[in-house]
Amino acid sequence: MLLLDIKNLTIELSTANGLIRAVDRVNLSLREGETRGLVGESGSGKSLIAKAIVGVLNKRWRVTADRFNWAGKDLLNLPYEQQRKIIGRDIAMIYQEPSRSLDPTAVILEQLEEAIPAHVLDGPWWKRSYLRRHKAIALLHKVGIRDHQSVLQSYPYQLSEGICQKIMIAMAVAKSPKLLIADEPTTALESTTQAQLFRLLSSINQLKGTSVLLISHELESIARYTQTLSVLYCGQLVEAGETAAILKQPFHPYTNALIKSVPEFQPDLVPKTPLYALPGSIPVLQHLPIGCRLGPRCPNARKECVKTPAIERLQNHYFSCHFPLTGKTV
Repeated sequence: MLLLDIKNLTIELSTANGLIRAVDRVNLSLREGETRGLVGESGSGKSLIAKAIVGVLNKRWRVTADRFNWAGKDLLNLPYEQQRKIIGRDIAMIYQEPSRSLDPTAVILEQLEEAIPAHVLDGPWWKRSYLRRHKAIALLHKVGIRDHQSVLQSYPYQLSEGICQKIMIAMAVAKSPKLLIADEPTTALESTTQAQLFRLLSSINQLKGTSVLLISHELESIARYTQTLSVLYCGQLVEAGETAAILKQPFHPYTNALIKSVPEFQPDLVPKTPLYALPGSIPVLQHLPIGCRLGPRCPNARKECVKTPAIERLQNHYFSCHFPLTGKTV
C-alpha cells in the first residue's frame, strides 16, 4: 500500500525581495513497511520536505504540490484540524540535535509520559498513572536503555546526546506511527552510537512494519539501512530508485560524485589517492542557477542545461539529467 505520495512538491520562502524557491517540484513516495533514504548536501531542502510532511513550517513558507496524499487523502486540501489529527496519529518525527528538542525544565519521565496517547493504555482510569509509568519504562527498554530509573529522573542536560536521541525515538514510537521520519538522527554522535541508532530504527521497521524516512547528508551512513533512495541537490530531485541499483549504476553526475567521494564504495582506490569532488560549492538560495542547479559544477554541463530537465524513468530508476551517465541524451 502506498502511504505517502507526493508529486511536484514546491516550497517557497517569502522574503522582501520576493519568493525564493527552496524546493523545486520534488516527487517522493513511500510504501507501507518501506525504508527510504533522503540524501543530499546541507541546504538541499531535506529538512524542509520533512517539516512540510508533518506540517510544522511557519507562515513564511508557501507549500504547494500537484499531489500530497497520505493513505489516499490529500493533506493540503483537508481542513487544518483534520490534517493535524491525521498527522498526529500516523506520523512521528525525530529531529536533529535531540537535547535542543527536549524540554530542559522537565525530567524525562514527564516528557515521555506526555508522549504516550491514552488509547494505548489498557486498563481502568484509576490506574492510568501506573500504566503510563510502566509504558514509559517499556519504551526505554525497547530503545536499548536498561538503566531506566536514573534516566527517567534526569534532565536532558544531564544525559549524553546518544541517550537523548534514544529517548526521542522512544517518544516517537510511543503512539505506534505508520511513518517515522528521522532527520539527521546521528548528528554529532560517535560512530558506535550511530550504528546502534540505525540498527534500532531498522528493527522498528522490521518488527513493527513502520515505514521509515531516513534523512542524512552522509550517503554511506544510510545506504546499508535503506531499500530505496532519493538524492537531492539544491532543492531539486536528481535521482531516485532502489538503493542497490543506484550504488551500482548512478545515472546522475551528482549521485556519481557522492558515491566516488566515499572510500567505502571505492574498494580499488589506491591509498593516499585524493577523493573525487565536484568543483565549487552549493549555491545560496538568493542566487540559484537557472535550469539544472548543478549546471555550474557539473562536468557534463552543456548549453541545454539552462533548461530544467524532466524526470526520466528506466524501469524503477528515476533521474533528472539532460546527459545521464547511461549515455542517453534527451
